[in-house]
Amino acid sequence: MISQEDIGGLLNKYNLKDITVGALGSHSALDICRGAKEHGFRNIVVCQKGREKTYERYYKSGDGLGVVDETIILEKFANVTDNKILTELQKRNTIFLPHRSFEVYVGFDKIENEFLLPLFGSRAMLRAEERDAPRNQYYLMEKAGIPFPRVYKKPDDIDRLVLVKVSEAHRTYERAFFFASSPEEYQNKSDELLAAGTITEDALKKAVVEEFVVGAQVNFNYFYSPLDDRLELLGTDTRRQTNLDGILRLPAKQQLEVMKYIDMKTVESGHIACTVKESLLEQIFELGEKFVKVSKKEYAPGIIGPFALQATFTPGPPKEIAVVFDISLRVQGSPGTKFTPYSEYLHGRGISVGERIAMELKKAVDEERVQEIVT
Repeated sequence: MISQEDIGGLLNKYNLKDITVGALGSHSALDICRGAKEHGFRNIVVCQKGREKTYERYYKSGDGLGVVDETIILEKFANVTDNKILTELQKRNTIFLPHRSFEVYVGFDKIENEFLLPLFGSRAMLRAEERDAPRNQYYLMEKAGIPFPRVYKKPDDIDRLVLVKVSEAHRTYERAFFFASSPEEYQNKSDELLAAGTITEDALKKAVVEEFVVGAQVNFNYFYSPLDDRLELLGTDTRRQTNLDGILRLPAKQQLEVMKYIDMKTVESGHIACTVKESLLEQIFELGEKFVKVSKKEYAPGIIGPFALQATFTPGPPKEIAVVFDISLRVQGSPGTKFTPYSEYLHGRGISVGERIAMELKKAVDEERVQEIVT
């Protein structure tokens, strides 16, 4: 495991007045680059050949337009841990931003043991997103007292509607979710998916069988500042998923007919900015505070910067309760959170995740506290 001493030694060689902000060319890289430029940092995007046009062409900086200053194009994203590439990034005094694509394409082993660059965020916590990891998100929520859906140890215990979260065979970073309300239904549906080649036996063995909580789904996008010891709610959003959204737009009768011919997919295609009732904000902040507290105890120094709790509001009585079904322990996926009012209530204007990161980095540089926000 790359240690804090390793990162400290690297920072000692950096010119911290000339930092470059780096990201993998996917997920939230444009938002990260825009925030960096807003606060005077250069940026660099590491791209995979065949997926570089967004960064190399369409949003390249020049003539007062664009946000991407520089790109490095690799055959595969995973090659970012090659010594040659790391050396180039180190020469630029690069501080790197982890996001979900970084986790998926590079892998936790390489991130923890080979990626010798300062990460803005908690390197040790990234793996906790995975449900089969020790001290994972379920463990953290249980320790923190955060409500989350019941998790079934074996399919034979299913006694209500559940959502089975199993990785796809061809896109292992996507989940072939399916519903079941009994052991028999679980068996029938899993047999269908196995026969179709949608999932594998190995993936099914690792699947999570989780109670499906009915309610309004909202993502709480937070930022924890170690420099100010302050939790902020940057914004709230909900997801657009294909082909689930298309199916839900049909009348019930047609939904049933369509489902005879196609399987429901929940592949994320985008986000919608949404707001919550003001009376729910205190509960949202309390959940975030509980998570920050448990992260400091279990993964010292704890969460740094952006994270998200994805929740479903149940109706009660006596009141609506947020049940958290997923956690993001790095840059969240929605750049649209700035279009909800919550960062504006605190900072006086809407602030994106990328800009809030740059603000924290600038403060750390000015106060000579960079080592407090990187791992």
